[in-house]
Amino acid sequence: MARARRVTSAPRPKPAGLPKGARRTTPSPETLAALGPDRLIALILDETGRNPTFKKLVSAALTALQGPEAVAAIIDRRLTALEGARSYIDWQRRRAFTADLDTIVTVILTELRPLDPGAALERLRRFLAGADTVLNRVDDGNGTVQAVFERAADAFVEIAGALPPPDAGRVAGHLVGAFVADPLGPLRAVLADMIPTLAEDALADIDARLAEADAALPSGGDPRRAPTHHREAARIQIVRLRQAIADRRGDTDGFIALESALVSGRENRVAVAERLLRAGRPDAALDWIRRETAPGSRIVTRADLIAGFDPRGPERERQALEIAILDALGRPDEAQALRWARFERDLDAPMLRAYLAKLPDFDDEEALLRALDHAEAFPQPHRALAFLTAWPDLNRAARLVTGHPLVWQGDQYSVLAPAADLLALHHPAAATILYRRLLDDILEGGRSAAYAHGARYLAELDGLAGRLTAGTISPAADAYRATLRRTHGRKSAFWTLVPD
Repeated sequence: MARARRVTSAPRPKPAGLPKGARRTTPSPETLAALGPDRLIALILDETGRNPTFKKLVSAALTALQGPEAVAAIIDRRLTALEGARSYIDWQRRRAFTADLDTIVTVILTELRPLDPGAALERLRRFLAGADTVLNRVDDGNGTVQAVFERAADAFVEIAGALPPPDAGRVAGHLVGAFVADPLGPLRAVLADMIPTLAEDALADIDARLAEADAALPSGGDPRRAPTHHREAARIQIVRLRQAIADRRGDTDGFIALESALVSGRENRVAVAERLLRAGRPDAALDWIRRETAPGSRIVTRADLIAGFDPRGPERERQALEIAILDALGRPDEAQALRWARFERDLDAPMLRAYLAKLPDFDDEEALLRALDHAEAFPQPHRALAFLTAWPDLNRAARLVTGHPLVWQGDQYSVLAPAADLLALHHPAAATILYRRLLDDILEGGRSAAYAHGARYLAELDGLAGRLTAGTISPAADAYRATLRRTHGRKSAFWTLVPD
């Protein structure tokens, strides 16, 4: 009986132009072209029926075939509706609302900008002008709506920067009136971002108009205090923009004059001294950096809070600049004395490294030993431990821990936890002390959110127990664990995380 032959189909040819090794199912210009126009049209129509945002984008692309006026018209209709809306957008509707806002910006950039950049800029300006109204009526706890306006602002600056210099100057000039009318609005940041790219004649015109606006504001009040009056806040923003123009023009004296006019006696010494140093005037810079500042409150900005404001930061910045100025003046001994003083006071590691780098060969070893002795004896043990483990000198860190076993506070976990992890390999006794303090603090405080960390600390302690020399730690490992069970045995949420 004849044997049946297996019939196999010929392999389907790879679409022409498809890169070697590319997956046929990965969307790309080559793979999509292989589908053919009819199949692509069907997919697009299906998606427009399911996705309102996608449908708007497709409609805008079709409208663009009629020219820029048609695209501008549909954008204007959406902006008019947005400007007239007053209803509050809660978190349940925020996602759809954000997508709608983002679609407006996308249509401006992808459909209108290629046809008419000027018209695109005008629509972005109008969109940005309504930012405060929109943000005041939406629950934007996660910042997604704010991000759309930031995208629009970045796009405005990018498009304007690509224009010929005279056109870019005119665009910036048109923003001045809107900025003066609302100095705290979103156009302030746009104008500030444009200043570094503008030509000299445009800068002169904008500066003159800002000076006129500043002179027209009524005087009074203390502009350094948190703005409680619109006129005072407006003056601050106008002057800051004029200072940005002075920086762009290299006008150091103009910057200083504006600073003194705004906050006489409480000028930003670091900002002034930095500019004087860059201008090759170190003597004047040193005079400014050493001036006494009149009493007053420092303004902590939103950016400060986001970054985590360090109250010692301004003085550290001021002293670092003073040192740079002394170096520029050829006064290295004074600069070195300030570096050492800064390290001695705060255990400032970058300052110590700079100090050691400036010393002659072989002198740095003796100075380093003196610095480490000072750190080990520092009156604030947690800061000392952080310095020694980061430097690092783990032998000294271990000696510090075991020499003062009762001073460590478990709530200082940002210092103790990484120190314990570093010490565990070669200094089990010191690591044990720190892990115990961390664990005790969690359990004594009933901090259930940290129980997972506590379980890890207990596992680390179990691993260290066999490496401890008898009598080095009191109580011994078994006794410590028994005490934990007796004292905190009812904290079942913790013990369920601990393996038997």
